[in-house]
Amino acid sequence: MSNSCFHCLESVPNGFSASVIIDDKAQPMCCIGCQAVAQNIVDQGMTDYYKYRTVRAGKVEQLVPEQLAFIKSYDNEDIQDEFIATNDSISEVLLSVEGITCAACAWLIEKQLLNLKTVKRVDVNTSTNRAMIQWDKTRTPLSEIITALAKIGYKAYPFQSDIEAQQKQQTAKAYIRRLGVAGLMTMQVMMFAFAMYFGMFSGMDSNFEQYFRWISLVLASPVILYSALPFLTNAINGLKSKQLNMDLPVSLAIFGAYGASCYATFMEVGEVYFESVCMFTFLLLLGKYLEFRARLKASEFTANLQKLLPLTARTMNDNGEELIIAAKKLKLNDLVLIKAGETIPADGELVKGKTTVDESMMTGEHQPVTKFIGHNVYAGCVNHDGVIEIKINKIGQNTLLNQIIRLQHNALTKRPKLVEITDKVAQWFIASLLIFASITAIGWYQIAPEHAFWITISVLVATCPCALSLAIPTALTCAVATLTRKGILIKQAHVLETLSQITLFAFDKTGTLTQGKFSLDAVDILDKQYTKGQILEIAAMLESYSEHPIASAFNEFTPAQRTFVDVEIHPGLGISAQDDMNHYAIGKSGWFDSKKTNAQASLYINKQVVARFYFIDKIKKDAKQLVDSLQSQKLTCHMLTGDASDAGQKIAKQLKLNSVQSGCSPQDKQTAVEQWASQNEVVAMVGDGVNDSPVFASAHLSIAMETGADISKNSADVVLLNSDLASIDHLLNVAKQTRRIIKQNLALSLLYNGSILPLAALGLVAPWMAVIGMSASSIIVICNSLRLLKL
Repeated sequence: MSNSCFHCLESVPNGFSASVIIDDKAQPMCCIGCQAVAQNIVDQGMTDYYKYRTVRAGKVEQLVPEQLAFIKSYDNEDIQDEFIATNDSISEVLLSVEGITCAACAWLIEKQLLNLKTVKRVDVNTSTNRAMIQWDKTRTPLSEIITALAKIGYKAYPFQSDIEAQQKQQTAKAYIRRLGVAGLMTMQVMMFAFAMYFGMFSGMDSNFEQYFRWISLVLASPVILYSALPFLTNAINGLKSKQLNMDLPVSLAIFGAYGASCYATFMEVGEVYFESVCMFTFLLLLGKYLEFRARLKASEFTANLQKLLPLTARTMNDNGEELIIAAKKLKLNDLVLIKAGETIPADGELVKGKTTVDESMMTGEHQPVTKFIGHNVYAGCVNHDGVIEIKINKIGQNTLLNQIIRLQHNALTKRPKLVEITDKVAQWFIASLLIFASITAIGWYQIAPEHAFWITISVLVATCPCALSLAIPTALTCAVATLTRKGILIKQAHVLETLSQITLFAFDKTGTLTQGKFSLDAVDILDKQYTKGQILEIAAMLESYSEHPIASAFNEFTPAQRTFVDVEIHPGLGISAQDDMNHYAIGKSGWFDSKKTNAQASLYINKQVVARFYFIDKIKKDAKQLVDSLQSQKLTCHMLTGDASDAGQKIAKQLKLNSVQSGCSPQDKQTAVEQWASQNEVVAMVGDGVNDSPVFASAHLSIAMETGADISKNSADVVLLNSDLASIDHLLNVAKQTRRIIKQNLALSLLYNGSILPLAALGLVAPWMAVIGMSASSIIVICNSLRLLKL
């Protein structure tokens, strides 16, 4: 007997023995799951699946009661509102189906579901791994359909499509319908055109010729009045808003030629060009459709991240029982249970358990992040390996995911100055084009009237500045998509433009150049009646009341077994407390004594200094690499830190920074940046984004490290969601590549328009050639921009 599973083709474990009779022969199975699925396929009479499959089936996992209960939750009416459409008694659902590998899989799924008597239709798309199902849900619940798929080894769940995706899908279908009409009618009109063309040489009867003209008019009308109608609508809307858009010259060409041909047909004079108009419309639509598909690819990475959110959530009631509800119905302070492998439905604080979370959807980093009680977790992230309970603290538009979506949308919709300039250029270009086309028409009517009309049409179409208008927006869209995927959130439209002009980088220290995680480096005991152990015990007890970054340095020491009263936190100074005998305080050196020292903190007993503490904050591993890279690009690097100790000097020396200013208040930092700006420096400030609002406002460009759920409250232009300094280098690289590609796009579009204009005016470009040229220039510009997605 073979040692490979007949169903999934994986090895059969030693000692495991199971088989299924398939075509009168016992076939080995590697697990109970594969055995159950294979037996189900045999029982349903669908063994042909094994004959025609081209790729091995996926390994099957049996559904456990918890999974069955979760599938059952899809029968909830509130949840179904998100993904089921019902017309009369027939419901329709689009399922994402995991494990589809070939056409045999589609056949197997359709056979299995059509065995359910209430299922009316099943359409499986093997390229998108989706199945559209129509059935009577009043007789068969959705959970039964999903379970039926699970029985043959396919995991299915409702597909979530946001409004934008639906609109794009509708746009694509509309393009295809219009293309279909244009293509079909063009072929018919071309036949009559050839008949009339050859009839000119064989002496066609004038009645037949007129008959063919009328037939051509009837066939061409749907092309012009349906397929080409969007061009006219857009042109009219543009004129109503006092804008000359790209569709105006195209509409003049199409409807002008159609009108002239109709006149010739009705009056029985002159020539008709219905075949040219139809072919012209078809080629133009084809170019527009290809352009639409390319632009769709450019924006697919910036699609609505709402698709990451689950439909359901598992809440806990007052009796500790689990309830599965629609995720959109979660409220603040709800307790939600999240099991391993599940997606977090809303932002919350971890109140029970420990786990690791995949936050790559925010940060671009796929390394799991460890979460303990008190840590925040975010909607859309995946819980890896622990069972946790969270308390919801952000819902709806306040979640980090929705803030990212909103900020990303704002960055893409705000128009950089360069885009506004090119739009104005395009406006003037169209106006100039219309004037030039008029002059061309007048000139050719003087030279060769029979050619004037079509040469004018060619000029209108060939020189339409579509590529010029696409040159910048597509490049910016691709750049923002690439940066978002890497955990770099662009909040302002000017960022990519400003980055290429930066001459100076200023960095905050703690949490920016350093890890922000302090560890104790040395203890200087000034009162010898205390041992080092006693000093550390008292300090650890006091710091247990603090959330200051330095307090974490004492976490590894055992707090003193003392009962403190009157614990008080003094902002900017430290913490004080009392017991039955003494007054204790730990905080800023110089709090109760005036002696200057480099110590970052001192311990006071009865307001007398008894010990001083020295801490180290490790430099981030990629800080040196970033500074070296920036300086190699002739950018100067400086540090502005609020730390008054010599730690800033030491770090500046290690990183070889150009300068350092220690003990800076927020106002001091702002003054320093304003002074650099007055010296014609273009300054980028990199900080933690919390206390740096004043200096961020003064800098030409502000970059904040990860700021959690308060992301929208910061004034930073860029947020590094992964707090990775290497991202700044990537940001600069993308900005430079974007600027280069924009220049290439502008050069390509201007070169095309500049070269095609005289050729079209001289009558060397036929209308169909003009359409191809215009469409090709737009597609080339978009494809050039798509290169940014690969960075």
